[in-house]
Amino acid sequence: MIPVLFHIGPIPVYSFGAFMALAAITGGWIAWLELKRYGYDPEISSSLVFAGAIGGLLGARILFIVEEWDRFIQHPWDFILTGAGFTWYGGVIGGILAATWVVRREGIPWLKAADICAPALALAYGVGRIGCHVSGDGDWGIETTVPWGVAYTNAIIGWVHPDTRIPYPPGVKVHPTPIYEFLEALVIFAILWPLRKKDYPDGTIFWLYLILSGVARFVVEFWRINPAIAGDLTEAQWFSLGAVVIGSLLLYLQPGRARAAV
Repeated sequence: MIPVLFHIGPIPVYSFGAFMALAAITGGWIAWLELKRYGYDPEISSSLVFAGAIGGLLGARILFIVEEWDRFIQHPWDFILTGAGFTWYGGVIGGILAATWVVRREGIPWLKAADICAPALALAYGVGRIGCHVSGDGDWGIETTVPWGVAYTNAIIGWVHPDTRIPYPPGVKVHPTPIYEFLEALVIFAILWPLRKKDYPDGTIFWLYLILSGVARFVVEFWRINPAIAGDLTEAQWFSLGAVVIGSLLLYLQPGRARAAV
Protein backbone atom coordinates (compact mmCIF):
# COMPACT_ATOMS: atom_id res chain seq x y z
CA MET A 1 0.00 0.00 0.00
CA ILE A 2 1.06 3.59 -0.58
CA PRO A 3 -0.55 5.73 2.15
CA VAL A 4 1.62 8.78 1.42
CA LEU A 5 2.42 9.71 -2.17
CA PHE A 6 5.00 12.40 -1.39
CA HIS A 7 5.75 15.31 0.93
CA ILE A 8 5.62 19.02 0.33
CA GLY A 9 8.16 20.05 2.92
CA PRO A 10 6.91 18.53 6.18
CA ILE A 11 3.35 18.12 4.86
CA PRO A 12 2.40 14.63 3.65
CA VAL A 13 0.21 14.24 0.58
CA TYR A 14 -1.97 11.21 1.27
CA SER A 15 -2.98 8.88 -1.52
CA PHE A 16 -6.44 8.74 0.04
CA GLY A 17 -6.80 12.50 -0.26
CA ALA A 18 -5.46 12.49 -3.80
CA PHE A 19 -8.05 9.96 -4.91
CA MET A 20 -10.78 11.84 -3.08
CA ALA A 21 -9.80 14.88 -5.17
CA LEU A 22 -9.90 12.74 -8.31
CA ALA A 23 -13.32 11.45 -7.27
CA ALA A 24 -14.54 15.04 -6.86
CA ILE A 25 -13.21 15.96 -10.30
CA THR A 26 -14.88 12.91 -11.84
CA GLY A 27 -18.20 13.61 -10.16
CA GLY A 28 -17.99 17.27 -11.08
CA TRP A 29 -17.40 16.42 -14.73
CA ILE A 30 -20.46 14.14 -14.85
CA ALA A 31 -22.58 16.78 -13.09
CA TRP A 32 -21.27 19.41 -15.55
CA LEU A 33 -22.46 17.29 -18.47
CA GLU A 34 -25.88 16.75 -16.91
CA LEU A 35 -26.41 20.39 -15.94
CA LYS A 36 -25.61 21.41 -19.49
CA ARG A 37 -28.00 18.79 -20.89
CA TYR A 38 -30.83 20.09 -18.70
CA GLY A 39 -30.15 23.68 -19.76
CA TYR A 40 -28.63 24.91 -16.49
CA ASP A 41 -25.35 26.73 -16.10
CA PRO A 42 -22.82 23.87 -16.06
CA GLU A 43 -20.46 25.91 -13.90
CA ILE A 44 -22.84 25.24 -11.00
CA SER A 45 -21.17 21.82 -10.88
CA SER A 46 -18.09 23.34 -9.23
CA SER A 47 -20.24 24.78 -6.43
CA LEU A 48 -22.02 21.44 -6.02
CA VAL A 49 -18.72 19.57 -5.83
CA PHE A 50 -17.18 22.02 -3.39
CA ALA A 51 -20.20 22.09 -1.09
CA GLY A 52 -20.73 18.35 -1.37
CA ALA A 53 -17.07 17.64 -0.68
CA ILE A 54 -16.92 19.84 2.40
CA GLY A 55 -20.25 18.66 3.75
CA GLY A 56 -19.46 15.06 2.86
CA LEU A 57 -16.05 15.04 4.51
CA LEU A 58 -17.44 16.65 7.65
CA GLY A 59 -20.37 14.26 7.79
CA ALA A 60 -18.19 11.23 7.11
CA ARG A 61 -15.64 12.19 9.75
CA ILE A 62 -18.29 13.08 12.35
CA LEU A 63 -20.08 9.75 11.97
CA PHE A 64 -16.74 7.92 12.06
CA ILE A 65 -15.86 9.67 15.33
CA VAL A 66 -19.27 8.77 16.75
CA GLU A 67 -18.71 5.14 15.79
CA GLU A 68 -15.23 5.13 17.32
CA TRP A 69 -16.03 7.39 20.27
CA ASP A 70 -14.06 5.41 22.86
CA ARG A 71 -10.90 5.48 20.74
CA PHE A 72 -11.48 9.13 19.85
CA ILE A 73 -11.62 10.14 23.52
CA GLN A 74 -8.32 8.36 24.14
CA HIS A 75 -6.47 9.72 21.10
CA PRO A 76 -8.43 12.66 19.62
CA TRP A 77 -5.55 14.15 17.64
CA ASP A 78 -5.00 10.84 15.84
CA PHE A 79 -8.51 11.21 14.43
CA ILE A 80 -8.28 14.92 13.68
CA LEU A 81 -4.91 14.96 11.96
CA THR A 82 -4.94 11.66 10.10
CA GLY A 83 -5.94 11.38 6.43
CA ALA A 84 -7.96 8.25 7.20
CA GLY A 85 -11.20 7.45 8.94
CA PHE A 86 -14.44 8.28 7.14
CA THR A 87 -17.89 6.70 7.07
CA TRP A 88 -19.72 6.62 3.75
CA TYR A 89 -23.26 7.20 4.98
CA GLY A 90 -22.18 10.10 7.14
CA GLY A 91 -20.65 11.56 4.00
CA VAL A 92 -23.86 11.02 2.04
CA ILE A 93 -25.94 12.85 4.64
CA GLY A 94 -23.46 15.72 4.99
CA GLY A 95 -22.99 16.01 1.24
CA ILE A 96 -26.73 16.07 0.52
CA LEU A 97 -27.34 18.77 3.11
CA ALA A 98 -24.53 20.94 1.73
CA ALA A 99 -25.52 20.40 -1.91
CA THR A 100 -29.15 21.22 -1.08
CA TRP A 101 -28.05 24.69 -0.07
CA VAL A 102 -26.46 25.20 -3.50
CA VAL A 103 -29.49 23.78 -5.31
CA ARG A 104 -31.90 26.08 -3.48
CA ARG A 105 -29.65 29.08 -4.11
CA GLU A 106 -29.56 28.33 -7.85
CA GLY A 107 -33.29 27.67 -8.10
CA ILE A 108 -32.97 24.10 -9.37
CA PRO A 109 -35.81 21.75 -8.35
CA TRP A 110 -34.43 19.38 -5.72
CA LEU A 111 -35.56 16.17 -7.40
CA LYS A 112 -34.14 17.23 -10.74
CA ALA A 113 -30.85 18.12 -9.06
CA ALA A 114 -30.85 14.72 -7.36
CA ASP A 115 -31.23 13.02 -10.74
CA ILE A 116 -28.39 15.12 -12.12
CA CYS A 117 -26.11 14.11 -9.26
CA ALA A 118 -26.99 10.40 -9.03
CA PRO A 119 -24.69 9.09 -11.83
CA ALA A 120 -21.94 11.43 -10.61
CA LEU A 121 -22.25 10.06 -7.08
CA ALA A 122 -22.00 6.48 -8.32
CA LEU A 123 -18.86 7.05 -10.37
CA ALA A 124 -17.18 9.30 -7.81
CA TYR A 125 -17.77 6.70 -5.12
CA GLY A 126 -16.00 4.08 -7.21
CA VAL A 127 -13.00 6.31 -7.78
CA GLY A 128 -12.85 7.07 -4.07
CA ARG A 129 -12.80 3.37 -3.24
CA ILE A 130 -9.66 2.99 -5.33
CA GLY A 131 -8.13 5.54 -2.97
CA CYS A 132 -9.19 3.39 -0.03
CA HIS A 133 -7.47 0.40 -1.62
CA VAL A 134 -4.24 2.22 -2.44
CA SER A 135 -3.94 3.84 0.99
CA GLY A 136 -5.24 0.92 3.04
CA ASP A 137 -7.95 2.96 4.75
CA GLY A 138 -9.11 0.11 6.96
CA ASP A 139 -12.16 -0.92 4.92
CA TRP A 140 -10.68 -4.16 3.66
CA GLY A 141 -12.44 -7.48 4.06
CA ILE A 142 -12.16 -10.63 6.11
CA GLU A 143 -9.32 -13.11 5.79
CA THR A 144 -9.39 -15.22 2.64
CA THR A 145 -7.41 -17.66 0.55
CA VAL A 146 -8.84 -16.56 -2.81
CA PRO A 147 -6.16 -15.88 -5.45
CA TRP A 148 -6.98 -12.17 -5.54
CA GLY A 149 -6.62 -11.69 -1.79
CA VAL A 150 -4.52 -8.69 -0.69
CA ALA A 151 -2.27 -7.98 2.28
CA TYR A 152 -2.52 -4.30 3.29
CA THR A 153 0.85 -4.37 5.01
CA ASN A 154 1.51 -0.63 4.87
CA ALA A 155 -2.03 0.55 5.51
CA ILE A 156 -2.62 4.10 6.67
CA ILE A 157 -5.12 2.89 9.26
CA GLY A 158 -2.86 0.10 10.51
CA TRP A 159 -2.71 -3.50 9.27
CA VAL A 160 -4.42 -4.93 12.35
CA HIS A 161 -7.22 -7.34 13.17
CA PRO A 162 -10.46 -5.37 13.79
CA ASP A 163 -11.29 -7.17 17.05
CA THR A 164 -7.93 -7.70 18.72
CA ARG A 165 -6.16 -4.64 17.23
CA ILE A 166 -3.15 -6.95 16.91
CA PRO A 167 -1.24 -6.76 13.61
CA TYR A 168 -2.04 -9.51 11.15
CA PRO A 169 0.76 -12.11 10.94
CA PRO A 170 2.84 -12.35 7.74
CA GLY A 171 1.17 -14.13 4.88
CA VAL A 172 -2.41 -13.25 5.83
CA LYS A 173 -4.54 -11.91 3.00
CA VAL A 174 -8.03 -10.44 3.01
CA HIS A 175 -10.79 -9.69 0.54
CA PRO A 176 -9.98 -6.42 -1.28
CA THR A 177 -13.47 -5.08 -0.67
CA PRO A 178 -12.64 -1.56 -1.93
CA ILE A 179 -12.09 -3.14 -5.34
CA TYR A 180 -15.40 -4.98 -5.04
CA GLU A 181 -17.12 -1.69 -4.31
CA PHE A 182 -15.34 -0.02 -7.21
CA LEU A 183 -16.72 -2.69 -9.54
CA GLU A 184 -20.19 -2.33 -8.02
CA ALA A 185 -20.04 1.41 -8.58
CA LEU A 186 -19.18 0.89 -12.24
CA VAL A 187 -22.20 -1.38 -12.62
CA ILE A 188 -24.50 1.16 -10.95
CA PHE A 189 -23.18 3.95 -13.15
CA ALA A 190 -23.62 1.76 -16.24
CA ILE A 191 -27.28 1.23 -15.28
CA LEU A 192 -28.08 4.85 -14.43
CA TRP A 193 -26.26 6.57 -17.28
CA PRO A 194 -28.49 5.38 -20.16
CA LEU A 195 -31.67 5.60 -18.05
CA ARG A 196 -31.16 9.30 -17.37
CA LYS A 197 -32.33 10.13 -20.92
CA LYS A 198 -35.64 8.34 -20.50
CA ASP A 199 -38.80 10.34 -19.86
CA TYR A 200 -39.13 9.52 -16.18
CA PRO A 201 -40.57 11.81 -13.47
CA ASP A 202 -37.99 13.87 -11.60
CA GLY A 203 -36.40 11.91 -8.79
CA THR A 204 -36.64 8.51 -10.47
CA ILE A 205 -32.93 8.18 -11.18
CA PHE A 206 -31.99 9.21 -7.66
CA TRP A 207 -34.43 6.79 -6.02
CA LEU A 208 -33.01 4.05 -8.22
CA TYR A 209 -29.53 5.09 -7.16
CA LEU A 210 -30.52 4.73 -3.51
CA ILE A 211 -31.80 1.22 -4.18
CA LEU A 212 -28.81 0.06 -6.19
CA SER A 213 -26.17 1.58 -3.92
CA GLY A 214 -27.99 0.23 -0.87
CA VAL A 215 -28.07 -3.29 -2.29
CA ALA A 216 -24.42 -3.06 -3.33
CA ARG A 217 -23.24 -1.96 0.11
CA PHE A 218 -25.46 -4.48 1.88
CA VAL A 219 -23.92 -7.33 -0.12
CA VAL A 220 -20.28 -6.29 0.18
CA GLU A 221 -20.61 -5.97 3.96
CA PHE A 222 -20.65 -9.77 4.20
CA TRP A 223 -16.97 -9.69 3.21
CA ARG A 224 -15.99 -6.60 5.17
CA ILE A 225 -14.61 -6.45 8.72
CA ASN A 226 -17.33 -4.27 10.22
CA PRO A 227 -18.92 -5.81 13.33
CA ALA A 228 -22.61 -6.69 13.53
CA ILE A 229 -24.59 -4.37 15.78
CA ALA A 230 -28.09 -5.91 15.64
CA GLY A 231 -29.70 -8.91 14.00
CA ASP A 232 -26.29 -10.10 12.71
CA LEU A 233 -26.18 -7.04 10.45
CA THR A 234 -23.62 -4.24 10.49
CA GLU A 235 -24.40 -0.57 10.85
CA ALA A 236 -23.78 -0.07 7.13
CA GLN A 237 -26.20 -2.86 6.30
CA TRP A 238 -28.93 -1.23 8.37
CA PHE A 239 -28.27 2.09 6.63
CA SER A 240 -28.34 0.23 3.33
CA LEU A 241 -31.67 -1.39 4.11
CA GLY A 242 -33.01 2.05 4.97
CA ALA A 243 -31.79 3.43 1.64
CA VAL A 244 -33.38 0.52 -0.25
CA VAL A 245 -36.70 0.90 1.56
CA ILE A 246 -36.83 4.67 1.11
CA GLY A 247 -35.77 4.47 -2.54
CA SER A 248 -38.23 1.67 -3.30
CA LEU A 249 -41.12 3.42 -1.57
CA LEU A 250 -40.53 6.75 -3.29
CA LEU A 251 -39.93 5.06 -6.63
CA TYR A 252 -43.27 3.25 -6.22
CA LEU A 253 -45.06 6.46 -5.30
CA GLN A 254 -43.34 8.55 -7.95
CA PRO A 255 -45.87 8.16 -10.82
CA GLY A 256 -48.81 9.02 -8.54
CA ARG A 257 -47.01 12.02 -7.17
CA ALA A 258 -46.19 13.17 -10.69
CA ARG A 259 -49.85 12.88 -11.79
CA ALA A 260 -51.01 14.73 -8.69
CA ALA A 261 -48.62 17.56 -9.51
CA VAL A 262 -50.16 17.87 -12.98
